[in-house]
Amino acid sequence: MSPTPRTIPPRMPDGRRAALCCALALTVGFIAGCSEKSRTESGGGTLVVSTASDADNLFPPLVMSSQGRQVVEQIFEPLADVGDSLNVFGDAGFIPRLADSWSWSADSLSIAFHLNPRARWHDGKPVRASDVRFTLSLAKNPVVAAPIAPLLSNVDSVSVTDSLTPVFWFKRRSAQQFYDAATVALIVPEHIYGGIAPAALASSDVLRHPVGSGRFKFRRWVPNATIEIVSNRDHYRAPARLDRVIWTIAPGDFSAASTRFLAGEADFFPSVRPDMMAQIAKSPNLRLVEYPGFKFGYMVFNMRDPKNPKAPHPLFHDVAVRRALTMAIDRASLVRNVFDSLAIASIGPTVRAMGTSDTTIAQIPYDPSGAMRILDSLGWRAARDGIRARDGRQLAFTIMVPSSSKDRERLAVLMQDQFKRVGVKVSILSVEPNVFEQQQATHAFDAAIETWLADPSPGGIRESWGSEAARTEGSKNYGDYANSIFDTQVDSALGASSRPAARVLFSRAFQTLISDAPAIWLFEPRNVVGIQKRIHTAPLRADAWWAHLADWYVPADEQIARDHAGDDTAPRADSPSSKGSS
Repeated sequence: MSPTPRTIPPRMPDGRRAALCCALALTVGFIAGCSEKSRTESGGGTLVVSTASDADNLFPPLVMSSQGRQVVEQIFEPLADVGDSLNVFGDAGFIPRLADSWSWSADSLSIAFHLNPRARWHDGKPVRASDVRFTLSLAKNPVVAAPIAPLLSNVDSVSVTDSLTPVFWFKRRSAQQFYDAATVALIVPEHIYGGIAPAALASSDVLRHPVGSGRFKFRRWVPNATIEIVSNRDHYRAPARLDRVIWTIAPGDFSAASTRFLAGEADFFPSVRPDMMAQIAKSPNLRLVEYPGFKFGYMVFNMRDPKNPKAPHPLFHDVAVRRALTMAIDRASLVRNVFDSLAIASIGPTVRAMGTSDTTIAQIPYDPSGAMRILDSLGWRAARDGIRARDGRQLAFTIMVPSSSKDRERLAVLMQDQFKRVGVKVSILSVEPNVFEQQQATHAFDAAIETWLADPSPGGIRESWGSEAARTEGSKNYGDYANSIFDTQVDSALGASSRPAARVLFSRAFQTLISDAPAIWLFEPRNVVGIQKRIHTAPLRADAWWAHLADWYVPADEQIARDHAGDDTAPRADSPSSKGSS
């Protein structure tokens, strides 16, 4: 039974919508928002992004890396986008994507989405309600082990009223249930992926040749070298203004990636470090752009024994040890040493820019004397070499870092010295980024310095710290942290009826997590990117600098040779010959 409509966002006539779109563009200087204008303007040039990390895969339910997200969120679409307000409560501010409109049931326990009848997959087949049902079924299937599964726990099921109307049914009312339904999952085509057994999806070659419905479509992926997408000229709303976007990859080599940008071989560098800023500022062709950030960094403790993942970690299963190790670290000095003014100490598993964050939550203090007293009380006594030991075992562990991040390597070196001062021996293991991801996903590490890009919803915390994620192999709960009290507190916060109420309840959950010390919360960076001045961007959004990438462009009189290369010569993404390129 379909829900009884309660609220239906009014749809403007096309003429009024176009007029409003152009008016907004003139008001804020954001030129690319007008669909009809974009449709008639082609030749928006090429953007080359320089990065030190490759994507893990290009299949939305399974993608985990930031690089993978940057690509798949151009190729695939959600039902609605959260919008620049990043409001996750109710449906205010959400932008229609595959869904033109939506209607709530009278009891708010179901939402019917009304798909745009002109929406098409990149192979020309229409987007249907059954694709939405298939996507949610896939994402919630335990066999698939999708990292987003914990975020969909309140979605009971999806039914199909007709070919253009999927209906989401919820287990309980929540202020964030629209966000959960409309944005968490990017919709994938059933006719492409439905023939693959769920258990075989992760290893399927089809995942390397994505077919979506977005304003960009896939062209090629050469692992550890390049990923390329091109404008979808047939998109039902508007093609991307850029003709193509290329991610050029220097795997594990930050210096090579930054040099490409500084030498003019790339147009965009998303990870500017302090030592690059003066050089960029002096260049007549480059500019620095700072934008609000949802990113934070931390050192996660693995609760599982890396040699036997079914057993608890011999050190980190003890919360007292984790708290003592946290007290040994002077986070403020680390951040100053590594980032200068480009970061501040983290406040926990969240960021200051998020409206539900409480910056007054008590942190575990820097107290090396207190750390030593705790370790003494636990029987970890210093030996002649200064390293603590108990029952013949040294208090020693390894910190893993990705070789692509010099910042995290420097943090590890400084932390190694601070741990040594309290009698803890630390080794540093720098590995290639894909190995870093793989070893975290399989719990084959002691501790790792990780960064996290938070979702607009604080409920995203379940993805990395919730018990359901801990039970899911390959999830983003790398440390395998689980605490039923924390789970309950998060559930209560997600069921709150207002933002103020949610803020109070999330603060309790964050306090529980901080006190349990499953990680040492290290830094919250200022987001600064480097851009070639010829690239005209839309506003960079806090949760994803790439959110408006389809509206970036290079004016015709500022284009260079690479803006005109390749658009018509390479095989189509959906042609058989294109599959051999990756």
